[in-house]
Amino acid sequence: MTRTHVLVVDDEAGLRQLVRLYLEKEGMAVTEAASGRAALEKIEQNNFDLMILDLMMPDSDGWSVARVVRSKMDLPIIMLTARGDEMDRLAGFELGADDYVVKPFSPRELVARVKALLRRAGGDGKRGEQLHFPGLTIDIAAREVKVQSQPVENLTPKEFDLLLFLARHPGQVMGREKILEKVWGYDFYGDLRTVDTHIKNLREKLGREHDFITTVWGVGYKFEVRE
Repeated sequence: MTRTHVLVVDDEAGLRQLVRLYLEKEGMAVTEAASGRAALEKIEQNNFDLMILDLMMPDSDGWSVARVVRSKMDLPIIMLTARGDEMDRLAGFELGADDYVVKPFSPRELVARVKALLRRAGGDGKRGEQLHFPGLTIDIAAREVKVQSQPVENLTPKEFDLLLFLARHPGQVMGREKILEKVWGYDFYGDLRTVDTHIKNLREKLGREHDFITTVWGVGYKFEVRE
């Protein structure tokens, strides 16, 4: 069985080694990169299942790395930073980060977040299970979405999870707190605007003209497909 392969990107050698220790205890393979440039080189050379990415690094910061990665693939990304500013989190999510951990952090919590994200990225449906709506198909096992029979490109794992959750409850209004609880899957220490940011990105990728997700002002969102 192939081991899960995680890329840990941080300019602090001690932190990389600590994260490596905890991930390897869980049976994962770990590759380290000390800079953004080194991370991009390793991504070109290897197939990773997840990346833990520090924001503040020499030569190429985490935002730049995430932007390049998201233009090419849907690799799950956990951003790691000493900066806990709300705008930093939202900027990271705008670029397609799936989770955000602020230093100092508990290595056990980071491992739990890695496992949760990998479970979702690995799919949570039976082989061949699909949801069909007028103009929209969601292949759960393959984690693929089609709008008007055309594949939707560059959906992040979290954007797929968000769409799937809403689509499994058509017509039901879901509050932001409920979405955070069900989609992120654990105690998420984020702002409710995290949901708004992911919804915005998801709508752009699905095509705003289709309007599958309706805003219920002051409450949250609901999934609707009009004939």
